[in-house]
Amino acid sequence: MRILMVGGGCRGLDLTRDLAAEGHAVRVVTRAEGRRAEIEAAGGQPWIGDPDRIGTLRYALDNVTLLLWLLGTASGPDDKVAALHGSRLNMMLERTTDSTVRGVVYEAAGTLPPAVFDGGLAEMRHANLTNEIPYAVLTADPADRDAWLVAAHTAIEGLLAPR
Repeated sequence: MRILMVGGGCRGLDLTRDLAAEGHAVRVVTRAEGRRAEIEAAGGQPWIGDPDRIGTLRYALDNVTLLLWLLGTASGPDDKVAALHGSRLNMMLERTTDSTVRGVVYEAAGTLPPAVFDGGLAEMRHANLTNEIPYAVLTADPADRDAWLVAAHTAIEGLLAPR
């Protein structure tokens, strides 16, 4: 299975290590070319792109089974961060329609205000209703790395389970 991971930071690299060890291909989005070596060392395939510019991620979806939108601790100007859970997430979800993506894991926990996550959850529900995109919500506290990893694996496995 191929996974596209958008966000996640250090805990995302831990998840990449786990998934790569299980034989999965993990494409990890980064804005910084300088992170290439650390992503590759974790077993991931770096993809230089920016979730604030969805066009840079268009081809990152090629042959992807699951999209992990792990931006619960994103930082930056409030309006830009809110857009990552609103209009940018919406645009990415639209790109998954008629693709190989079989599900999306949305991180709805972290350092952001609850209203930001509410917006993201509304986008997930809308995509599910209009395009039948299955999704799982990751609500584990990103500060508790072990619990977060277990919850991420559970969300991924839940999306891959036969329906």
